[in-house]
Amino acid sequence: MSDEFDQPDIPYFRQRLEAMRSEIEALEQTRDVSRATVELDQTRVGRLSRMDALQQQAMAQATDERARLTLKRIASALQRCEDGSYGECLRCGEFINPQRLEVDPAATLCIRCAEQ
Repeated sequence: MSDEFDQPDIPYFRQRLEAMRSEIEALEQTRDVSRATVELDQTRVGRLSRMDALQQQAMAQATDERARLTLKRIASALQRCEDGSYGECLRCGEFINPQRLEVDPAATLCIRCAEQ
């Protein structure tokens, strides 16, 4: 592994990752209403209101899936912080540019490998 970039400041990025995880988990609590089963009783809810509710439910489910994937990426990055491999590209082994990690602390690939 060459030293194109220095090893990242692991305590700083660990703190950022933990803050991201906390924020996602807190937002998860607020989405419960959107995930609720849509009422299909036409006598109580109009057709357009049901369509709106179905669309909101689908959007909430997609958001939940993205949140789950992001939480997995964060957990993986935190594990790499613990084992000392955080900031290394998983493909080529070079250190990832700290500016890239600043944008996405859970990044696993350097720009060169991500573009391939």
